[in-house]
Amino acid sequence: MLNILFYFQVHQPYRLGHVNVLNIGKNVDLFDDKLNGEVMQKVAQKCYLPTNKLLLELIDKHEGKFKVAFSITGTAIEQFKRYSPETLESFKQLVSTGCVEIIGETYYHSLAALYDANEFLDQVMMHRRLMMDEFGVHTTTFRNTELIYQDAIGDLVFEAGGFDTILTEGVDRILQWRSPLYAYKNYRKNLNMLLKYYKLSDDIAFRFSNRDWPDYPLTVDKFIHWIEQLSLSEDKERNLFLNLFMDYETFGEHQWAETGIFDFMRHFPTEVLKRPHLGFANPNQVREWANYQQESLTFPDPVSWADEQRDVSAWVENDMQKNAINTYYELFSKVKATQDEQLIEIARRLSTSDHFYYMCTKYFQDGDVHKYFSPYDSPDQAYIYYINALADLEERMQ
Repeated sequence: MLNILFYFQVHQPYRLGHVNVLNIGKNVDLFDDKLNGEVMQKVAQKCYLPTNKLLLELIDKHEGKFKVAFSITGTAIEQFKRYSPETLESFKQLVSTGCVEIIGETYYHSLAALYDANEFLDQVMMHRRLMMDEFGVHTTTFRNTELIYQDAIGDLVFEAGGFDTILTEGVDRILQWRSPLYAYKNYRKNLNMLLKYYKLSDDIAFRFSNRDWPDYPLTVDKFIHWIEQLSLSEDKERNLFLNLFMDYETFGEHQWAETGIFDFMRHFPTEVLKRPHLGFANPNQVREWANYQQESLTFPDPVSWADEQRDVSAWVENDMQKNAINTYYELFSKVKATQDEQLIEIARRLSTSDHFYYMCTKYFQDGDVHKYFSPYDSPDQAYIYYINALADLEERMQ
């Protein structure tokens, strides 16, 4: 049996305003509330509300056989409440079906796992409490920010307690001859691992509307044919897991409704479920459905789902990024020591990985993706506003 696992990341950062040097120490609002509200309301209308409605219809139509999973950051939940409460209610309606798994992650979508283990664990627990408060669920599957993972992060997740499965990228240099279609174990064999099948995931998330792509247009029949070809590789009746992981904004925002992305999703589950050897699953079912001895994998260096390198260079490659993140974590330890909840909240909003992503100076296709997401004119501008925000935060500590 080949089980299709749809996992969607739902995240919105607190974007900084244009913090110039004259603002430092003047107690100005560091975050652009107007822009954050506009983005949230736009994405809610284009993506969250119509896609949630469609998924609910598909779950009802297929009587629980269609399943999806979400990780929703704390910063997204906070902005749902402020700018689009109907969006939060629509997610709650989906979770109430019992066919939607909510996945744990860092509350602020931060890079803390790479720089501050204690803060990482704090944010994981904050996120778990929020998911219980909002959805009434106890998270047992974990995905780190941007699927960033290495062995040491697996150890921290196990230390957090209660997680039995972790999601990450199916990186070729790690898998080598292995297939991402199987469930694996981490190097200590105390966590299940599910690896993104990046080729088919990115066919939907990035290539769906690309008319220069040789396989354009992507139809349901074509996509299912590719999936069926994958299942032919298994001749021992072991359960396979096709992990289609992507940003939720793929639907309606990155791929506009005019591309046919909603029609694709509307018909895809029906065609899958016509085939007895195909179905849908959630990550929390893997521990029961992996009917074989799972091989363990080791990740000595961090991987992610970003850019062609699938490492952490999207956030910490150039000198601006390195300076910004090192300065941040030096300052954050001092902010945390103040025990001032307001300052700590500001600092944690500044930990969100997006701030460093906007400073990326890569070229070609990866650079185009970074520019698409950035609210700034250039990486240099993103860096200047961020450093000014840190300087203002330091002034507030005084």
